[in-house]
Amino acid sequence: MHNHETLGEYIINNQKDFPYSSGELSRLLSSIKLAAKIVNHEVNKAGLVDIVGAVGNTNIQGENQQKLDVYANEIFMRTLVNREIVCGIASEEEDEMVIIEGKDRAHDNKYVVLIDPLDGSSNIDVNVSVGTIFSVYRRVSPIGTPVTLDDFLQPGNLQVAAGYVVYGTSTMLVYTTGHGVQGFTLNPALGTFYLSHPNMRYPENGNIYSINEGYYVHFPQGVKDFIKYCQEEKEDRPYSARYIGSLVSDFHRNMIKGGIYIYPTSSKAPQGKLRLLYECNPMAFLAEQAGGEAIDGYRRIMEIKPTELHQRAPIFVGSKNMVRKAKEFMDKYPENADY
Repeated sequence: MHNHETLGEYIINNQKDFPYSSGELSRLLSSIKLAAKIVNHEVNKAGLVDIVGAVGNTNIQGENQQKLDVYANEIFMRTLVNREIVCGIASEEEDEMVIIEGKDRAHDNKYVVLIDPLDGSSNIDVNVSVGTIFSVYRRVSPIGTPVTLDDFLQPGNLQVAAGYVVYGTSTMLVYTTGHGVQGFTLNPALGTFYLSHPNMRYPENGNIYSINEGYYVHFPQGVKDFIKYCQEEKEDRPYSARYIGSLVSDFHRNMIKGGIYIYPTSSKAPQGKLRLLYECNPMAFLAEQAGGEAIDGYRRIMEIKPTELHQRAPIFVGSKNMVRKAKEFMDKYPENADY
């Protein structure tokens, strides 16, 4: 039976998908799994201990408190560094990329990881699900030398793995290595992830649209027109509006139920708000692997050539036919494509 397969077993059983990897990618995924369990434990007691306190506050024991996103960043960093698989890490929480030094022959490692350690962390104090998003590339710089910025500034279509963890009523780790999308649910009693959602696929047509309509007046005309389309009284419409404001949760729901998630450019956020490398690319890889699509309004997200580490991009991601319909409305205003 499918759902008895653990994440560890699944990773080992599917190593054949990486003919060029001598187990490193499997070890890397295992270290993400380990870090996710530790962070899950902290996230789920966040209401009991004042861990949402700002950085620099001191709690009653005189310990410096840590915001949960800082803690999550430390856990993922430490776990990835200690496993001696990656040669560099870029995190949304760090200004610069981190070059892994010092470990025996760290420069011989082949992978770089980009990570958003705790996406949606502004929601944590109101019990809304938060998540971790990760993206993995093979380095392009010569093995044996320190990593360079070029190793991180690769277009999304060169990702070798991507995924997210959603910490919620049930905690799930969802990932792809370019062979479909698999979802694993954590059994907290045993501390084991089990394959619960094999081969996740978007419905081709969805009926959910997810966008912060509070910014409606700031949106480009193509987005306004698409929203109006979603609200029209037709046989299959109006669609349902669902927006949590936690990317991982919104994306996860739409992939299962069918929908489109949009964070467009606006007069408030002229480049959009989400980060191309830590959010848009990994989600685009997952979406395409699940039969969905991801564009910036005009172009495929995964073909954008990044120029900086924390670059932002607009994103329209979800069920194939919904993304294509949104693009029809955007294409009427090609002058907005040069964000």
